[in-house]
Amino acid sequence: MKKLIALFIVIVMSVTFVACSNNTEEAGNKATDETATNTPVENEDVNMTIAVNAEIISLDPHDISDTLSGSATSTMYESLYDYKLDMSLEPVLATGYDVSEDGLEYTFYIREGVTFHDGTPLNAEAVKYNFDRVSNKEKNLKRRRNLLHVVSTEVIDEYTLLVKLDAPFAPMLNRIASIKIISPAALEKYGDKGIITNPVGTGPYVFEEWTPGDKMVVRTNENYWREGPKIDTLTFKPVTENGARIAMLQTGDADFIYPMPTEQVKAVEGDKNIEVIEGPSTIARFTFLNMSKEIFSDVRVRQAINYAIDKKAYAKVVKSGYAVPLTSHVPSTITYHVAQPEYEYNLEKAKKLMAEAGYPNGFKTHIWAPNDTENMKGMQFISQQLSKIGIEVEVVPMEEGTLSDSIYKAKTPEESTVNMWYVSWSAFDFDGATAKLFHSANIPPTAPNVSYYMNPKADELIEAGAIEVDPEKRAKIYAELQEIIWNDAPWIFLGSDVLLSAKRSTTEGIFVDPSGGIIATQAATSK
Repeated sequence: MKKLIALFIVIVMSVTFVACSNNTEEAGNKATDETATNTPVENEDVNMTIAVNAEIISLDPHDISDTLSGSATSTMYESLYDYKLDMSLEPVLATGYDVSEDGLEYTFYIREGVTFHDGTPLNAEAVKYNFDRVSNKEKNLKRRRNLLHVVSTEVIDEYTLLVKLDAPFAPMLNRIASIKIISPAALEKYGDKGIITNPVGTGPYVFEEWTPGDKMVVRTNENYWREGPKIDTLTFKPVTENGARIAMLQTGDADFIYPMPTEQVKAVEGDKNIEVIEGPSTIARFTFLNMSKEIFSDVRVRQAINYAIDKKAYAKVVKSGYAVPLTSHVPSTITYHVAQPEYEYNLEKAKKLMAEAGYPNGFKTHIWAPNDTENMKGMQFISQQLSKIGIEVEVVPMEEGTLSDSIYKAKTPEESTVNMWYVSWSAFDFDGATAKLFHSANIPPTAPNVSYYMNPKADELIEAGAIEVDPEKRAKIYAELQEIIWNDAPWIFLGSDVLLSAKRSTTEGIFVDPSGGIIATQAATSK
């Protein structure tokens, strides 16, 4: 995803003080007391905790699609290129690349002197091993679509890798940034299943423990190849209830929280120990409407639902004003965004469309989402709004892992059991915000096109935009595509977040990027 330009940079610069403090206040007091009695005390670990609103689903960076799992794995894994806070790309495990004139060959130069946490070296063979794993159709990993155009990889020398494509692919570097590099030795040792609980990368932290539903702990990598965090351990703690998450921050049990509950912002104003950080985002909030189900197969029903939802009220009630209505399937912060005619709140028009589609009295359905406070509010709002046009929506909160399993276990549209899924999506570019969600090849279990949206013209435009290198031509392709998707209404188009996170005032070096990813590479404390 691209992003705001000057405004983005200004706001991101204002965010750079965000970070995490430690939980050693009690230890500090103890040291003072014991010093008074001349009792020596060894320095205790500096431990920092990030409280989040969901659970980590997996620690295999090649088989994830949720932002939180991406944040967790990014503490341990790195890619050839990655995003800076202003969302521009920078080399990480690569030092540079060349691309052929026809756009079919990328030559990557791998950084020398980097080792994995198990002591094995990073080199071109290791990167090839990872790219080949992700590209393997039989493994069907969630990141496979990111290397869809890769036809072969070839080691030129120890630190040079040639990647060949079947067609020019404009967002190639963006996709490369999503492929974290795992130690081949660890993959051989633990296998595809075992690597989930035995992560071995090159990143600033080394895996220590993960108890699903409770916490994930990583320890600072003492052999990190560049400047790293100034703490000893970092913990990701799932806390789904908004009040509990903010309470942890207030007591110092958490050093950083994301997301900051929007309804709690005023409650912490004036607290000198807490800082709330606000910034723009590339996050779209919406609801998948499963078009393989008869009730959502008629475009008039889907459009009626969009007219029946008051998007401005959604931003005010669910997000406490910290959101703006979507005007396309991508937020306005994404390059190539084109605003579409508003689905203005209009119950009479919604009822008319429902009657024309054969549902004058509505129908019964259900909506799924994770079982945290924020998602419950969103589901309940949608349920209440749709009741006004006769649609009775059962709210079904689920544990994050159970929800994901329930969606991706369906091998065909007929096996799918989800009707509506209230969710958010973030990406770094237009293709990343579109292809996985709308191309017909990306229905579950391959990728998260949970609307089971299948429009040949949309497929054609998605594919054309991906290989078009001329920005003006690409803009025209994506403008047409946005109009088609908007009119087909495979989603309830809700809003785009204003990012809110919060930290203890002594916390430094932890950030949330515009996609909602948590970056803790430079975590430190001013205590």
